[in-house]
Amino acid sequence: MGLPMAKNLLAAGYPLTAWNRTRAKAEPLAAHGAQIADTAQEAFRKASIVITILADGPTVIDVMRDALPALKPGTLVIDMSSTRQDEALTLHQMLAEKGVAFVDAPVSGGVVGAEAATLAIMAGGSAADFERAKPVLTVMGRPTLVGPAGCGQIAKLCNQLIVGGTLAIIAEAMLLAQAGGADPAAMRAAIRGGFAESRLLEVHGQRMLDRAFVPGGQIKTQAKDMDNILIAAKNAGVKLPVSELVTGLYHSILGAHPNADQSAALLAIEQLNPGQRVGDAPDRF
Repeated sequence: MGLPMAKNLLAAGYPLTAWNRTRAKAEPLAAHGAQIADTAQEAFRKASIVITILADGPTVIDVMRDALPALKPGTLVIDMSSTRQDEALTLHQMLAEKGVAFVDAPVSGGVVGAEAATLAIMAGGSAADFERAKPVLTVMGRPTLVGPAGCGQIAKLCNQLIVGGTLAIIAEAMLLAQAGGADPAAMRAAIRGGFAESRLLEVHGQRMLDRAFVPGGQIKTQAKDMDNILIAAKNAGVKLPVSELVTGLYHSILGAHPNADQSAALLAIEQLNPGQRVGDAPDRF
């Protein structure tokens, strides 16, 4: 997702220095006017705003710790990765000790949303830091301040809770229709426009019907997010029974299909129902 997000920043006229742990992933940005750095420190040294989007919290913290000497006091760091709240707060504290501002701003909308600059951006930080970040974030999507530092990650986990649970329910509906003798595709068409309508039913429901599990978002990412949801719930002192069930569902296929699209939740439901299968198309990964 970082590539189209960076392209949008360049198209908006922002000077950009790009760095990736795998340099080849950053090099396509050179054709759009970006400078390509060999190290994170090189990328950060002259920056007034630093944006990170990486695989997980520990990776973000490791990268920022290594590059910390290059950050000037007054720099604003915007982390758009999906991490745990406690990881965001650790990063916030680490940066604050050097006089560096921080906003956690995870996103939802996938690669399509990144390309179209329509990402939902959930921001955590002070009102002043958010106002400073807002013009840059608006180039990539629709930013909303949801609370102090770390709260962006809580909002993203709420988003992933709804996504993960809804995909599991759609998969159950598909299998129930098939097993009960109804056409799953016709069932989906019939309920669209009613209260069950959603972007997930539109996009991932079709993927389930087509058995097209090429990612998109990946099962391993959704499983990580579900784990983080349960950690956040424990830290907040609340019980989320549906999330516990959904977490187990994604973990049940994590070993076999870690890189499959999230719509492969259908495979987890079918695995619980031997002999039942939605449609007769071959699985595509």
